[in-house]
Amino acid sequence: MRRSLAATLATLLVAIPVYAALPDGAKAPDFSTKATLAGKEFNFALADALKKGPVVLYFYPAAFTPGCTVEAHEFAEATPKFAALGATVIGVSHDPIEKLDRFSVSECRNKFAVASDADGGIMKAYDSVLPDHPDYANRTSYVIAPTGEILYSYTAMDPDKHVANTMAAVKKWQDAHRKS
Repeated sequence: MRRSLAATLATLLVAIPVYAALPDGAKAPDFSTKATLAGKEFNFALADALKKGPVVLYFYPAAFTPGCTVEAHEFAEATPKFAALGATVIGVSHDPIEKLDRFSVSECRNKFAVASDADGGIMKAYDSVLPDHPDYANRTSYVIAPTGEILYSYTAMDPDKHVANTMAAVKKWQDAHRKS
């Protein structure tokens, strides 16, 4: 009986999808890519953004889908608060830059940049690949310190807590650095 229970548990554990994100404390992989803000394309480099303060890097599956639109609206509303804390927000998906030009205007409301990861290299480097659809990013948010250290990561397909959780992580980081 014990063997069958152990075998059943082992089978269940293997069947549970693994949502791996880079762990807190890990070094964030550096990247540069084509991005767009308010429909204007530019080259985004993580290293340059980190010189200005923490970066909220969030991966989303696809522009103009319901969950991604909700998440973009929420990040757009929160962008002034992130900016007041010295943080840069950037979203990343596999979408081509031409599609993101439109998404940055309509859904991101000209508030923050979105970047194209057309070849999937960035999402792979950040362990943010959607398990059942490897061409798409999993909905994963990171807060990266100016040192390049990952302060916080959160993966959930429901977009509801990504903004609140990353905002809390940025505030926690800023509070710790005000005191030092």
